[in-house]
Amino acid sequence: MKPYTAVGITIGVLAGIWTQVSISLGLITWVAFAAWACFYAAGAKRTGFLKTLPSNLSGVAYGWLIVWAAGAMGGWPGALAVCVAVGAFLMCIQANWSVLSFIPGAFVGTAAFFGTSGNWSGTVIALVAGVSLAWLSGWTADLLVRATTKPTITTSVAATSEDKHSHSTRTELDGSLRKAQI
Repeated sequence: MKPYTAVGITIGVLAGIWTQVSISLGLITWVAFAAWACFYAAGAKRTGFLKTLPSNLSGVAYGWLIVWAAGAMGGWPGALAVCVAVGAFLMCIQANWSVLSFIPGAFVGTAAFFGTSGNWSGTVIALVAGVSLAWLSGWTADLLVRATTKPTITTSVAATSEDKHSHSTRTELDGSLRKAQI
């Protein structure tokens, strides 16, 4: 099976389950999908997870700080605009720290906070659920690809390049299978 087909299947199944569960539990469905998208945009797998989650959560913190700071400015008409400008600047600057280097993740976290009318706990729960489901969808897609792909000498060598004994055993097995087919 091709990787995008496997990802499509696993995301489809998990997205359907998430939608049903989140609605039943009163969770914020769409925010998880935003985190899910960030995971794949950040490179998927372990890297995508480690870039997305901290950046999304920092975005929620920036959203909260922006609203708080604008409120603390006593109703000045330009307060929100100034606070958003400063927050956007800081979300970009934080990318100098590798753990927060995924700038789009921070903006998505802030947008999700604003889009939920400041529901920080609901936003955080949905972001964590979304990136976790995204990781699960990628992991299960990899399993599906491996389970449906016929091994060859090339894939056997690539999959076991660090294990010399396993490499020679698989090469011998593949050679024996070819001889048996002839």
